[in-house]
This record gives sequence, structure tokens and C-alpha cells, in this order.
Amino acid sequence: MQIRERLAKRASKAGVPLSDVAIVGLSEYFELLRKWNRKVSLTSLPVDEEGDEAIDRLLVEPAIAAKHLPRPDAEVLDIGSGGGSPAIPMKIAAPEMALRMVESKTRKAAFLREVVRTLDLDRTSVDAVRSEELLARPTLHDAIDVVTMRAVRIDRKTLSEVQSFIKPGGLLFLFGTIASAATTLGAPHLVPGESHHLLKQWGSRLEILRKPSM
Repeated sequence: MQIRERLAKRASKAGVPLSDVAIVGLSEYFELLRKWNRKVSLTSLPVDEEGDEAIDRLLVEPAIAAKHLPRPDAEVLDIGSGGGSPAIPMKIAAPEMALRMVESKTRKAAFLREVVRTLDLDRTSVDAVRSEELLARPTLHDAIDVVTMRAVRIDRKTLSEVQSFIKPGGLLFLFGTIASAATTLGAPHLVPGESHHLLKQWGSRLEILRKPSM
């Protein structure tokens, strides 16, 4: 079964039917990820096998998360973008959103730029810097609707820095196991919001924290 058919079937089973355009875009992204992953370590998931877990975790989960954006044209900042998931699949599933990806490792940033170019993603950029370097840009303070983080080492310092980017009333999306860490650590200047199961068979969750309005 081709990747497009597999993806459509997995998405439908998860209750998040995708448009034909989204399926094409997500499939092209997956193919690029699989090709580059042979030379650059972008994901530990078995993308060469095109198994259910790789498709679900890398493509379907972000598509589910995109339904929780506060508005279709939200400004989204993804910290530690790595291989591009969840950021790029979210962008494909919600094409009106603006996306800025932050990835300090040069080769991974090159991959992200290749995806942006090949898929012709508008309102999408890549910053090859560490996230804390962005703190020196005043235009990004209190400017972002949603910050997303997945597979990023998280502590109170990180949460404190990240909240600086989020506008009052904005959101922090925490994917997977880092969500529980945030709950344990406590998040300065952020309050608990919604909690969602993404795909129960993989135990994946989305924790949403909110920055209070002034």
C-alpha cells in the first residue's frame, strides 16, 4: 500500500480525515524525511519501514494537534524543530498558520529549509540558532500565539524563557513525555489549560498551557 493510502487510512481511523492536498503534502514530507534520515539523524522512528507508529507519531498526531490552534492563521513558533514534526505536519494540516522553526544544528536546519522549499510552504521560516538567542529579538517578545515543543529537554529555565515569546492569552503546546515533566516542574507565568490524548495506542498526549491575559 502506498504511503498516501496508508496515511489516509490511519488519519481516518484517528478521526482526523485529511484533504487530498494535505495527504499529498504530508506524504511528500515523509518521503523527504525518510531520504534525509539515512544520512542525518532526524528521527529514531522506523521511517524506512513506513510502519503505523512512524506514520501516526510523525504525521497523524500533529494533524490532530492542529485542530487545537486558537485560530486558523495563528503565529506558531516551534522550538527544537529537528526533523520537522510536529511543526511541518501542523502547517500542512493548517495551511493558513504562520510557522517559524528554530533548530540550532546546521544539517537539520538545512533539511527543514529543503522541506520548506520543496513543498513551497508560505509564511514559513527556519532560524538556525539556539532558542535562547531569539530572546535578544524584542519583536518576538509577547508576539507568538502558540509555541510548540516536542522531544526537547525541559526545565524551569526553559519554560521561563519560552513564555517570553508567548503573547498574553497565548498557548504552549507540549507533546509527548515532556508534558508530564512540565506539570511536575511547574511553569512560571503559565497556567494549566487543556489536556488531550492524541493517539491512545501510543500513549501520546498534548498538554496545553496558557499565558494569562494582562
